[in-house]
Amino acid sequence: MQSSTGFICDESYFWHQTGNGALMLSASGWIQEDIHAENPETKRRIKNLLDRSHFIKELEQIEPRYATRQEVETNHTADYVEKVKTLSKSGGGDAGEHAIVGPGSYEIALLSAGGVLTAVDSVMNDKVSNAYALTRPPGHHAEQDGGMGFCLFNNVAIAAKYAWSKYGLKRIVILDWDVHHGNGTESAFYSDSEVLFISVHQENIFPKNRGAITYTGKGDGLGYNVNIELPAGTGNEGYNYTFDDVIEPIINQYQPELILISAGQDPSRFDPLGRMLVTAEGFHQMASRVKTLAERHCNGRLIACHEGGYSTSYVPFCTLKILEAFSGKQSNVEDPFDLGHHEGPIYQNQIEAINKVKEIQNQYWSFP
Repeated sequence: MQSSTGFICDESYFWHQTGNGALMLSASGWIQEDIHAENPETKRRIKNLLDRSHFIKELEQIEPRYATRQEVETNHTADYVEKVKTLSKSGGGDAGEHAIVGPGSYEIALLSAGGVLTAVDSVMNDKVSNAYALTRPPGHHAEQDGGMGFCLFNNVAIAAKYAWSKYGLKRIVILDWDVHHGNGTESAFYSDSEVLFISVHQENIFPKNRGAITYTGKGDGLGYNVNIELPAGTGNEGYNYTFDDVIEPIINQYQPELILISAGQDPSRFDPLGRMLVTAEGFHQMASRVKTLAERHCNGRLIACHEGGYSTSYVPFCTLKILEAFSGKQSNVEDPFDLGHHEGPIYQNQIEAINKVKEIQNQYWSFP
């Protein structure tokens, strides 16, 4: 197998229009209009940093394809897909809850989903060892019958179902480290054992009333849904502790054939829509640990699908560190926001939150 990291991106991803507003809300005539939180700049600046640093030369650039409507409808209702298409053709609108469709967004969303399908084919056919799909619009909030939280089609869920049908995989892990709960992905696999869904997210954050640790799946999927709620203020040490005590023990027991990451870089310490403290080095550590798990269990087959992350200044550095971990190569870029401060010990409220998860999941998994 060629030892390389695939990188999937397309200029069209930056042309998805979300309009203006104050954070997630319309200005409503009272607040001066602002740039929408989910604007192209964070992701465009990732690509610019890769080009400027020449690290792009260390990656295998792969052109995405469009997902077919049939592929999208493996996870979404035909009525919802048609709604997105109609809104896109008519100039735009909201496809759900804060799920903005702009002119041409339907085709861009198909290319976004297709980018992750391209990553699946590239990894499964041993063209690359692992891959990062810098796609837009994001997907993990999108439910089967409606969009939500800037997401139109659930890219990672569509990719998992594609891997099921085309490659016959029976054990897929989706690890979602976006600061917000991956509600749409949870819904897609809540009754399935062939996908182990793990979401590690900030407690009491969007979407409301989702992501509780007591939601563990149902039917055949009982025990295969793992929600990890962490207190605001959790940083590198807290996330590493979570990997030590919950994420790695469960994945080691599940022994996946493919690992997908919903890679939202909004747990970073500078994100305007989260309250976590993960540094660029923290993302490097998490990506390295998942890569080791993939090498241990599934011949290194690992795909990251970009989700959230709204700090235009910091997301590029965090994502570059993930790509360094995936490729095993180091760029010439240093984190300009790293002032040499080392995080102190994990706080007691974080330990207690992780222990609560273990108490719930102990009926399904063993912990050291």
